[in-house]
Amino acid sequence: MRAPDTILPLRAEGLGFTAGGVRILRDVSLIIEAGAPTIVIGANGAGKSVLLRLLHGLLAPTEGRVAWAGLAARRQAMVFQRPVLLRRSVLANAVYPLHLAGVARTEREARARDALALVGLGDLADRPARRLSGGEQQRLALARAAALHPEVLFLDEPCASLDPTATKAVEEIVLALAARGTKIVMTTHDLGQARRLAGEVVFVHRGRVAEHAPAPHFFAEPATPEAAAFLRGELVW
Repeated sequence: MRAPDTILPLRAEGLGFTAGGVRILRDVSLIIEAGAPTIVIGANGAGKSVLLRLLHGLLAPTEGRVAWAGLAARRQAMVFQRPVLLRRSVLANAVYPLHLAGVARTEREARARDALALVGLGDLADRPARRLSGGEQQRLALARAAALHPEVLFLDEPCASLDPTATKAVEEIVLALAARGTKIVMTTHDLGQARRLAGEVVFVHRGRVAEHAPAPHFFAEPATPEAAAFLRGELVW
């Protein structure tokens, strides 16, 4: 049977994760479909980042499973809060993941330059990557991921250490990627950012998915008292 043309929907089925004797996630079941960004929110320590790493495949669950509709190995990517850059030029940083992914040598530079243009770094292609500002480095990390043309892009608190101007630039890139058809799954602690970006919200509370709803419904009428308290800034871990 021919493999499906999409890797979505993504299903988490009874997902759990324990580390060092501490149960971080438990009994997480959800379905992530194509469409507008899925934003994962919750208090610090709720398990948001661990959930993203399990969905991406960076961590193996200790309970349950993650199931993609198709072969996901090279059709998804992840960007972390603090990008690790090579001691090379901006362009070389964008080209390198394409080399690892087996993209033909004749295509790599053009794809990398297109991705740099998307994030507003086209004019800095020859600059040493580690001389970029924090916001520019995060945009480069997004360009590296975008150059791979992923169907799904996981973003773990990509704006956590950025100033408002850099945050706005990253949000614009996220929306541009979503408009191109990339499914964004992103964690954030910033409720304003969640309101600006989310098509749907996954609210994680004490290691469980307490709510999964379209963004307008979640923000207007949260279904659980925990979510309502969190939106009021009253939830204490």
